[in-house]
Amino acid sequence: MQFNNIDMNLQQRIEIMTELVSYMSPDNAEWADTVQKAFQHNAWFIPEFTNTAVENIRMELLQTAALQNWAAHYHLDDNITRKNVGLVMAGNIPLVGFHDFLCIFISGHRQTIKLSSKDDILLAAIIARMHMMYPETLELISVSDMLVGCDAYIATGSNNSARYFEQYFAKYPHIIRKNKTSVGILSGQETKEELEKLSDDIHLYFGLGCRNITKLFVPAGYDFIPLLSSFNKYLFFKDHHKYNNNYDYQLSIMLLNNVYYMTNGSTLVVEAKPTFSPISVLYYEFYRGMEDFLSQIPEDDIQCRVGNGFLPFGQAQKPGLFSYADGVDTMAFLLTL
Repeated sequence: MQFNNIDMNLQQRIEIMTELVSYMSPDNAEWADTVQKAFQHNAWFIPEFTNTAVENIRMELLQTAALQNWAAHYHLDDNITRKNVGLVMAGNIPLVGFHDFLCIFISGHRQTIKLSSKDDILLAAIIARMHMMYPETLELISVSDMLVGCDAYIATGSNNSARYFEQYFAKYPHIIRKNKTSVGILSGQETKEELEKLSDDIHLYFGLGCRNITKLFVPAGYDFIPLLSSFNKYLFFKDHHKYNNNYDYQLSIMLLNNVYYMTNGSTLVVEAKPTFSPISVLYYEFYRGMEDFLSQIPEDDIQCRVGNGFLPFGQAQKPGLFSYADGVDTMAFLLTL
């Protein structure tokens, strides 16, 4: 499908995105109201976590210099043959698909977006703002419940939905993303500050993101007490009814099955082989050395590896412009269309 040239160059597209920094500020009453509406719609999107996600977007993805350097890396220009990219959004954490949205817009392609029913307020408000301030963006961004007639597709979902996406979009260029999670490795020498940052990597967004750590690898004889103490920042999870229901359910299963567990009162820590853990549960496994640790990680399941020598503690939930989901370069893909 071909589109007419739109009188909006790369620099203008960058300026439009950077102007969102002020719109998405917690000091903007209109945006603060949108954040509250998102919480009323989805109880997992507590304002504290939505504000954290938005602040990371504002600081890591929407700064002028960073966007210009990003565009320069790919030698972006205004000679692109514009295509319509269908974008299927996930909804596990607030604005989880913003990076894909940004990639398509900056590349110069058009996009038709299918919002997740769990997260259909925040991005919709951003798009409405762009349409109001810059009517030219009406030609580049649209929202639809059905994605038909697109030239390419980017879809994020579960392993189950990915099978359907592969079937539906097989004839078109596509990126299909499946379930991912993140792991951490500890030496036992971590400082209190590092453990607190690790706690953020585990608990932000109630652990629902692919960049959340769901399993730790620890050395034999590891002292869990400082780690559990670092979790106390998130004791308020017990006051969140959805999270607490999960905690009580998982705890009851462990008690019935006589499973050994540790807890600070809001997070259950259990030794287990799987990489993915249920909500409210953190798995751990002992390792003997670095080679042993690396051999235990299922590569296809992992988004981030956090620890000394890997991604620094506290950085898992702060992806930058070059932090592509699943390690697939979205911008490079868009430039091949």
